[in-house]
Amino acid sequence: MLERRAFVRELLADRGDLLVVSGLGSATYDAAAAGDHPLNFYLWGAMGGTLMIGLGLALARPDRRVAVITGDGDFLMGLGSLATIGVKQPKNLAVVVLDNAHYGETGMQASATQSGIDPVAAALACRFKEACHVGQIEDAAAVRLLVHSGEGPLLVHARIKSEDTPRVLPLRDGHAIKERFIAALKN
Repeated sequence: MLERRAFVRELLADRGDLLVVSGLGSATYDAAAAGDHPLNFYLWGAMGGTLMIGLGLALARPDRRVAVITGDGDFLMGLGSLATIGVKQPKNLAVVVLDNAHYGETGMQASATQSGIDPVAAALACRFKEACHVGQIEDAAAVRLLVHSGEGPLLVHARIKSEDTPRVLPLRDGHAIKERFIAALKN
């Protein structure tokens, strides 16, 4: 299993102009720990909406790569989003699901992935171009290449350790995050 922070840091190394939408909680803490960036769009209260926000951004900016980084809880809550992404077929969208099989932000209750629900099978059933499982840090470089340049829509299901990592809190003001992101998009 992967150590989440090291895996996200590897995905976002030398990121260039990659647009990143991170789900609430640990995914946002991990993206911030990899380096706060004006092209990070942190979500603080949109449980289940991260994939749709990433889709909207990918459709609005087909000239830019969009990476959604979120946890299994957020992913499962927005499961219907996979069908819409499959219909729209954004070539520039990559979804990374950091799966510790728990709802980490609400007390570590088991998520449905712990009972065998498979994000890769769901994505493939929804016509994603590519979907894969990853569980070894040695695979991170190949996953990074896929996220940065693979034809989407694609999904990476990252099996991560269920551990409590220190929180790295980025900007929490939603309006300021939006304004900073919009300004960075203009560059």
